[in-house]
Amino acid sequence: MFAIYNNGSVGFRSTADNLYNLKNVDKPSEIVLKPEEGFIQDFTNAQKEQKGNINQSAINKYKKMANIDTSEPVYHVKDIMTRDCVIVDKNASILDAYNLLKENKVSQLPVVSFGKKIVGLIDKKIILNLMMEDVVNSENIVLKEIDDIYLPELITVDPVSDIRRVAKVMIDFKLDAIPVVDEEDILLGIVSKTDIIKAISSLPRLQLWS
Repeated sequence: MFAIYNNGSVGFRSTADNLYNLKNVDKPSEIVLKPEEGFIQDFTNAQKEQKGNINQSAINKYKKMANIDTSEPVYHVKDIMTRDCVIVDKNASILDAYNLLKENKVSQLPVVSFGKKIVGLIDKKIILNLMMEDVVNSENIVLKEIDDIYLPELITVDPVSDIRRVAKVMIDFKLDAIPVVDEEDILLGIVSKTDIIKAISSLPRLQLWS
């Protein structure tokens, strides 16, 4: 099961099949300060309302298309995810986030609110783009809270999702990592490309499609 978050709000929660039916979900959102901070920009959240669960026939067709051998053991995200991942609170400053990225040598940080509820992901590229929007005031911008910016839409996954499906979503949507959350939006960990590679090399008989 996958979900899409937009600054903490869930706009989609469904199967991988329905995730692929969404239009423009893989297009990066523009990173801007929120309007109340002096930046005026139209910010639309175009998310297609999803219908109910897909039927068994559709599931079988998907498995055939994905070349999944159901006789092989299934490994879940919870088996390979990084549980103690570095996080940043949404009320921390943008500079704090940058320092955490640098100190921990990680590519991205899950942004959370109270109770470790997922809000989004932040990385150095987001911070750089934000600063380039207003170079003159860049020093003041990095002192603002993360909660003062619009973060890109975020795809998450639940802990019992098949690793093979997660790997395919990461490839197709050009994702370096996917936060793992429970049904109450609480962050449980993160699965990265590195985690997938380790799984391929260590878990017995793990099949991934090309």
